[in-house]
Amino acid sequence: MNPAIILVGLAAMGGLISLALHRIEEGHVGVYYRGGALLEGTTGPGFHLMLPLLTTFKQVQVTLQSDEVKNVPCGTSGGVMIYFDRVEVVNILNAAQVHEIVKQYTADYDKALIFNKVHHENLKKALQSELTTMAKGLIVLSVRVTKPKIPESIRKNYELMEAEKTKLLISQQKQKVVEKEAETERKKAIIEAEKVAEVAEIQYNQRIMEKKKQKEISQIENEAHTAKVLAEADAEYYLAQKTAEANKLKHTPEFMELARYQALTTNTKLYFGPSLPSFFMQGREEGLLLPRQQTSPVEEQTNL
Repeated sequence: MNPAIILVGLAAMGGLISLALHRIEEGHVGVYYRGGALLEGTTGPGFHLMLPLLTTFKQVQVTLQSDEVKNVPCGTSGGVMIYFDRVEVVNILNAAQVHEIVKQYTADYDKALIFNKVHHENLKKALQSELTTMAKGLIVLSVRVTKPKIPESIRKNYELMEAEKTKLLISQQKQKVVEKEAETERKKAIIEAEKVAEVAEIQYNQRIMEKKKQKEISQIENEAHTAKVLAEADAEYYLAQKTAEANKLKHTPEFMELARYQALTTNTKLYFGPSLPSFFMQGREEGLLLPRQQTSPVEEQTNL
């Protein structure tokens, strides 16, 4: 056989082998197409063979990846259009769901499921809610949004609005401070008034108690004086009663006789003469110890 033909055949076989042999990178899954149709099955990382020229493959990343969407427009509630420089969506695709997702959304699934939706969704919760229904194996881990580009006129208006809002907040805070101070003063006045009222009530009660004590003392003194007067009156009455009873007991002939002799013995004058018997007799008859008539000293000397 002609060596040239052999060399050409070997070269062609080598070329076919190089076309059939391919490599899937770590962190990726291989999907295959033949005549534009997605073939069943996937392959993992490593070298694999396929029919050259008839079969093609694509690698689908199944590790953590970040998709960036740039210059994202966003309309405000007031109708103003602003733009975000970059929206970054961090996501991961489950390897077991690669074939199904590629079959429904092609190998560039992130354009349909993430890039296009970020323009009008722009929220992790909203994205994940739809992805759970549309692509269960695709999980959104986070969404990062840069500061938006605001038109100059809107920015100035926004700054003015923020300045006015700041003034309003300051005014509101000042008003709150004034109201708080007024409330504090009112509370202090109420506390002071309550204090004065309590002191006045205490003093009033003290005066009432003093008056009551004075009344009680005066009543006790009056009762004591009345009791003393009654006791003295009772004592005088008792003394008079007893004296009367004693005098009544004394009005006896014997006592009267004794009283005459006692009165006679206490007399400082002595009478002498022949008329003495008649003197005593006259005194006995009259019940008195006094002479009937007074005699002069000359008569007394004559009688002697």
